[in-house]
Amino acid sequence: MNARLIIALIWLALPLHAQGFAGLGQGGEGFALPEPGRVFDFPADHGAHPDYRIEWWYVTAALTGEDGRDYGVQWTLFRSALTPTGPQVWMGHFGLTTPDAHFTGERFARGDIGQAGVEPTPFDAWIDDWLLTGPTFDTLQLTAQTSEAGYDLALLAQGPLVFHGDAGFSIKSQSGQASYYYSQPFYEVTGTLDLPEGPMKVTGKAWLDREWSSQPLEGDQEGWDWFSLHFDDGFRLMAFALRGGADFHYASWIAPDGTLTPYYGDALGLEPLATSVVEGRDVPTRWRLTLPAQQVDVTVEAVNPGSWQSTLFPYWEGPVRVTGSHAATGYLEMTGYE
Repeated sequence: MNARLIIALIWLALPLHAQGFAGLGQGGEGFALPEPGRVFDFPADHGAHPDYRIEWWYVTAALTGEDGRDYGVQWTLFRSALTPTGPQVWMGHFGLTTPDAHFTGERFARGDIGQAGVEPTPFDAWIDDWLLTGPTFDTLQLTAQTSEAGYDLALLAQGPLVFHGDAGFSIKSQSGQASYYYSQPFYEVTGTLDLPEGPMKVTGKAWLDREWSSQPLEGDQEGWDWFSLHFDDGFRLMAFALRGGADFHYASWIAPDGTLTPYYGDALGLEPLATSVVEGRDVPTRWRLTLPAQQVDVTVEAVNPGSWQSTLFPYWEGPVRVTGSHAATGYLEMTGYE
């Protein structure tokens, strides 16, 4: 049997909605579990943590083309293990969004034969020839290509890493499910998109999320709505709502110098304002987001409502425009919609 098919079947073995989106509510017995007070160790923590069940390196970039239009790029590398002593399996996701089209790619690989992996220094994350690589975590090159589209982007960090929740210990439920979670939200981006109509030079801002855990969701949490926003005044905002069971809201307000203020529960307001039918599903593609403590009251709207990732675990992900009390660009991810 083809190795990629075997890996896909392993991922399919993870229970889906009964155990949270893509099995993230599945029990983490035998794996390490996040605890408060971790002292992060860099560059080592930019690499893999195989004693935890699930992990990802997640890049989104909100871009402007030389034609003045909005574009977006996603690149994600997932690592997972079914058992504490079992093989490490890897999955890569590619997304490229224009105002008129959305391109999706997906790959599966085994880490033990070199098809995929992450080395912390010099930093190198790869699945086949999809690469996120550079001399340090602050200076990276992002390249990926499918049969339809591709990108080659340079990322240069202009600020520090930020650590969500309690110094990187990120609670995801009322009962205490958690992950380790930090981000680099200060990348400036330059590069080129490879589109069917030809190359497009772009500039913009990127956000890289690093997260690992062994059971980051409750079993009855069926999905999430996640926002990463780059405000024109230099502030950043990461916000999410976990749906199902007892809903859980969280926001990180990030100052231009990297100072992070966390907010929980009703401090963050998320209200769907309009939906779009995407691949037969009703998906909210226009939102009102409020964070009264920081005088934020904005409308977040998809650049392209059809930004559907038709991957093994399908979800919506694409660039957004932000208007209201603050102007911004950014990204929205929504999972668990049927």
